[in-house]
Formats: sequence, structure tokens, C-alpha cells
Amino acid sequence: MSFKLIPPFEKNPPPVVNMPMEEGVLGRADKRGNILINKDMTAPDQIKDTINHENVHMQQMKRGELDYDDKNVYFKGKKYPRSKFDESNKQLPWEIPAYKAG
Repeated sequence: MSFKLIPPFEKNPPPVVNMPMEEGVLGRADKRGNILINKDMTAPDQIKDTINHENVHMQQMKRGELDYDDKNVYFKGKKYPRSKFDESNKQLPWEIPAYKAG
């Protein structure tokens, strides 16, 4: 008998992986249930805030509210083409609760 795993996989707490990231990017939540943080961050408070922020995105994905691909972000059933918004905008609907957390 087999079963199907559907990402994001339940990992509590989610693994945190330090890795190189492009300029200005502090972290990401990936679809495999990992929190990726910029390897160049050294300030403990910044690291903690980034992990808290990305954990909100993990929970959004787990609830089925947030998804993404290379061209779009999908939030609560609405498609947002990446070419039409600035990903650093703190007022994007999926970012507002994440910035409150960290």
C-alpha cells in the first residue's frame, strides 16, 4: 500500500537552511516545508524575525491560502502575476500578517 505526500510537508518546527540569496532577500519558505534564510545574516534578532516571517508563509501554504510558481503568486484563490508587483511590498495581502510576525 502506498500513500501520497502533499507539500508542504508537516515539519514542526520546519528545518531552517542557511543558503546564498540574491541581494536584499532575507528568507523564503519553500514548498517542501523548509525555511531558507540568507547565509550572510549574522544579527540574531534579524534571523529570528526572518524565521518568524517565513513561518507565517509556511502556515499560509499549509492552510492552502498561499501558493506560487515562477510566474505567479496565488493567495486565497486570486492570482497575482509576479510581473505586476514588487515582491518587497509589505502591503501585499500575504505579506501583511508575515511582517506583523517578524
